[in-house]
Amino acid sequence: MMLPSGSEPSEHITRSQSVLVQALQPRVSQRLMLLQQMENKFGDQNKEKASQMQAAETAFKRNLSLLKDIEAAEKSLQTRIHPAPPPEVVSLETLYWASVEEYIPKWEQFLLGRAPYPIGVENQNEAETNIQNEAQ
Repeated sequence: MMLPSGSEPSEHITRSQSVLVQALQPRVSQRLMLLQQMENKFGDQNKEKASQMQAAETAFKRNLSLLKDIEAAEKSLQTRIHPAPPPEVVSLETLYWASVEEYIPKWEQFLLGRAPYPIGVENQNEAETNIQNEAQ
């Protein structure tokens, strides 16, 4: 590369640097502006994400509260529709199921053909006779 006549090398370098700086200045400014825009957009995205997380948490709490209210209402309706039976009925049911559990092994053996009729033949014959008399 040849230097223009009458100029020194350091003067030419300085002039070249000045031209380069002037040529790069708009690009550097544009780059800084784009970086600032990206930072702003990133900040906005973080704010929006935090807002969405807060909204989701609030919705979750609201839904949980609604679910508890619905369950309480369901329980209240169930007790109105099917009120608890009186203590006498509960006592009779308890005695009935205790009796059933007591006779299960005897009936099981009878049904498997391993034992005679479990309640006694005389009671069965008497019951059959009563039924036949009523039918006539």
